[in-house]
Amino acid sequence: MSKDKLAGTPVMRQFWKMKKENPDSILLFRMGDFYETFEEDAKITSKILGITLTKRSNGAASDVPLAGFPFHALDQYLHKLLKSGHRVAICEQIEDPKEAKGIVKRKVTEIASPGTSISENFLEQEENNYLGSITIEKNKVGFSILDYSTGEFKGSLISIEEIDRFISQYNIKEIIIPESQFDSYHHIVKKYNFLITKVANWYLDLKIASDYLKEHFKIISLKGFGIANQPLLIKSAAFALEYVDHNYGGKTHHIIDYKEIKNNDLMILDPYTIKNLELFKSISSGDRKGTLVNSIDKTSTPSGSRLFKKWILQPLIDIKRIDSRLDRIEEMNNNIQSRDSIISILKETSDIERILSKISANKATPKDFIAIADTLEHLNHIKKKVPKNKFKKNYELINAKKNLNSLILSIKNTIVEEPPSNYTKGFFIKDGVNAELDEYRKIAHNAKEWLINYQSNIQNQTGIKKIKIGYNRVFGYYIEVTNSHLDKIPESFIRKQTLTNAERFFTEDLKDYEGKILAAEDNIIKIEIEIFKTLRNKVLKEIESILNNAEIISKIDICSSLSKLSIDKNYVRPKMNCKNSSIQIENSRHPVIEDLLDIEEHFIPNDIDVNSKKCQISLITGPNMAGKSTYLRQIGIIMIMAQSGCYVPCSKAKISIIDRLFTRVGASDNLAGGESTFLVEMNETANILNNLTSRSLILLDEIGRGTSTYDGLSIAWAITEFLHNSKYFPITLFATHYHELIELANKLPRANNYSVSVKENKDNIVFLRKIIKGGTDRSYGIHVAQMAGIPKRVINRSNKILNLLSKEKKIVDFDLSEPKEDLEGKNIEAYESILNKIKSIDTNSTSPLEGLILLNEIIDEAKDI
Repeated sequence: MSKDKLAGTPVMRQFWKMKKENPDSILLFRMGDFYETFEEDAKITSKILGITLTKRSNGAASDVPLAGFPFHALDQYLHKLLKSGHRVAICEQIEDPKEAKGIVKRKVTEIASPGTSISENFLEQEENNYLGSITIEKNKVGFSILDYSTGEFKGSLISIEEIDRFISQYNIKEIIIPESQFDSYHHIVKKYNFLITKVANWYLDLKIASDYLKEHFKIISLKGFGIANQPLLIKSAAFALEYVDHNYGGKTHHIIDYKEIKNNDLMILDPYTIKNLELFKSISSGDRKGTLVNSIDKTSTPSGSRLFKKWILQPLIDIKRIDSRLDRIEEMNNNIQSRDSIISILKETSDIERILSKISANKATPKDFIAIADTLEHLNHIKKKVPKNKFKKNYELINAKKNLNSLILSIKNTIVEEPPSNYTKGFFIKDGVNAELDEYRKIAHNAKEWLINYQSNIQNQTGIKKIKIGYNRVFGYYIEVTNSHLDKIPESFIRKQTLTNAERFFTEDLKDYEGKILAAEDNIIKIEIEIFKTLRNKVLKEIESILNNAEIISKIDICSSLSKLSIDKNYVRPKMNCKNSSIQIENSRHPVIEDLLDIEEHFIPNDIDVNSKKCQISLITGPNMAGKSTYLRQIGIIMIMAQSGCYVPCSKAKISIIDRLFTRVGASDNLAGGESTFLVEMNETANILNNLTSRSLILLDEIGRGTSTYDGLSIAWAITEFLHNSKYFPITLFATHYHELIELANKLPRANNYSVSVKENKDNIVFLRKIIKGGTDRSYGIHVAQMAGIPKRVINRSNKILNLLSKEKKIVDFDLSEPKEDLEGKNIEAYESILNKIKSIDTNSTSPLEGLILLNEIIDEAKDI
C-alpha cells in the first residue's frame, strides 16, 4: 500500500518523518512498552531476531509489516542487529503519554552502529571497538580511529597502500568516508566485512574541521595534539568525532584528546605478518585458541588485556621505553609476594574506561558509580604495595596517579553500598544526603503503620470489626465494608466503588494522606535522580584524572601478569641494542606450541646467531614436518615479544632493534578476491621486496611452490640474490625445499646453509627438530607421505620414480594401472614379476604344452604371495 493511502495515520506519519531523517538505519519506534519496527525494517528485524512478522491493525494501515519486542529487552536484541552489520536508530517517547495532547512526541535519542556501540552484549570485554574515518588526497590518507566505548582517539597519516595494514592492525568495525570521496574510494575497503558509512562533506573544509575539534576539546590550537599542520588528520578526526557526537546527542565528554600514531616510533607489522604468526587469530580454527595472545595474555583486567594487545600490535623501537617496561617486570620478579598481592587486588577492579563511556552517554547505573569508587580505592591499596625502596620504575608509574579521594568519598557517601538494579524506582541514595528526601522517605516508610492505626481507629469508632483498607492503581486507597455492615458506616464515609458483596469508601483524611504518600514516592524518585545527576557531573569533571588512573591500572596489570608468566614459563629478559643488526638467541622456543604439547612432551629448543655482516641470509633446508616453519615463527614471535617489552621464551637473548618484521609463511588462497595460492604468495613476497629496510627481519617459508618446479626454483633463486645484493642487507631466514639453493648459498659471501637434523633408521626417519649448520640434499617427502598413511602401493611406486629421477633418466614410465584392491601390506614386487612374465609371453610362437607349463609356473608364483 502506498504511503498516500496511509496519510491519515498519525503514528505512521510520525514514523515516516523519523525514517526520512535516518534512512540508513533500522528505526526502533517506541510505542508504550514496546519498540516497534515497520515496513522493510520489520522484515529485516524479524529475520535477524527470529521474532514474528505481523501487520499493523489500524484501519487503512492494516497491511503495514510490523515486528516488535518489549522495551526492556533492548540489550537482548540490539547487539544482534549490530552484529548483522546494521545501524540502529532508537526513537523514544519524550513525553508522558498521560499528559500528551494528541499523538505522543517522539525523538531519535541515539543511533547505535557496529563502530560506536557501547552495548555490553555487543562489545568484547578484552578488545577495542574501533570506528575508522578516512579522508584522501592524491595518494595520502588521513586515517583516524575512535573507540567510543573507551574514549580512545588517535590517527595516522598513511599512504593508500597502507590502508589494509591499518584496518588489519586495529580490527576496524566500521568506516566512514566523506560523500564526495565515497564513489572513488569505497572499493578499497568494500572487501571487508564491516559497515561502510557515507557522511556529508562538512569537514573537508579545513577551517570548519579545525574549529569543531578546538570547540570540542576546549583548546585554542591543535599544536598540542601535534596535528596543526596535518590537514588530512584534522579532517578525518572531525568526521569521526562528529559522527559519534551526532549518534549520541553530544554525549562525548569522555573523549578528551587526540594522539597521532607515528610509525617511526613503532615496529611495523603488515597484515600478512599478523596473520601468518597467528598473533590474535588461528589460521586453522579462526578463533583465539592456538594464538600468541592466548598463550601470553594473563592479565586480570579487560582494560589491561586491551592495552597489552596494542603493545603486541605496536612493538617499540625505542630502547629506553622497552627497557622501562622490562624493568617493571624485573622488579615484580624480585618481589613476588607483593606482586601476587597486587594481582589479587587487580581481580577486584572494574573496567572504568568502559564505565566512563556509559556515564558520558548517560547510561550508567548507581552500581557503575560504586564500581568506579571501589576501583579507584583499589589503586590506592596497590600503591601501598609498591614502596619506592623496592620498586623504582613501578613506583614512578603508580606515583603519577591522580588523587581522587574526594570523588571516592562523594560517591560512597551518596550511594548505598548495594544499590538496586532498577534505580528508576529510587532508594539508591543514602539517608542524610538530603533533608527533603529524608522527610519524604519518612512519610513513605510510615505509611503502612499509619494505615494500620487508621484502620484500627475506624473499627473502634464504628464497631465494624471486618473493615479493610486497601489500594489499587485505578481507585487509589479505599475502605472496604461488607454489605452486612453498611448500616453502621458514618456520614464521613464517601462512596467510591460498589462490589457484589461490599462497598468501598474513602474519607477526606484518607484522601489527604494518599496524596502525601503518592507525592512522597514521586518526590523521592525526582530528588534521587537530581542527586544522581549532580554526582554524574562531578565524575565528568574528573574524567581526565580517572582515565589517567585507569591507564596506570592497565600497565600495572600487564607488568605483574608478565612477571608471573616469565617465572611460570621460564622466560628471560632480552638484552636490546641498536648499534648493529644482529640476533643472538639461545634455546629459543615457540610459546604457543610449547603450551599445546602434552605434559610428557618437551619442546626442542633451537639457537640463532645471525647478523647483517657475515650471516645475513640463512638458507634452511630439510624435510617437511621437521620444524622449519615453527623455527621461523618462533624467531618472529620472540622479536615481537621483546620489542613489546616482554620477557621471551629462551635461555638467553641479545637482540638488535628491528623496524619491520616481514613473514611469508604458509600457503593459502583468496578465492573471494580471485587470487590463487601462488598469486597470494607472490603478493606477500612483493610487499617484502618493495618495503624492506636495513633494520628489517625477513622470514620466508618456501617460495615458488604454487608453480612449476623450474619456475619456482628460478624465482626463489632470484629473490635470494636480490636480498643478498640489496643495499639494505636485511637479515633473512629462508626455509626452502629447493636443494639447488644450497650451492647458491655457498657462493654468496653473506649467506649460510642450515638444515633440520634427521635420524635415519632403516626405512624409518625421526625428526630431531634441531637446526644445524650445513644444508641437506634430501626432503624425505616420501617418508612423510608414508607417515601420513598414503597407501603402500603409492609409496613403493614413488620410490621407484624417485630412483629413476635421481639417476637422471630422461624418460619415466607412467603407471596408469588402476588398483583393483588395497594392496597395502602385500608383495608388490611379486605381483609386478608375474605381470611382466605374462607380458613377455608370445602366444603366436608358444605351443599348447609350453603354454600350460608357463601357466602352472605363474599359478605357483601367485600362491606364494
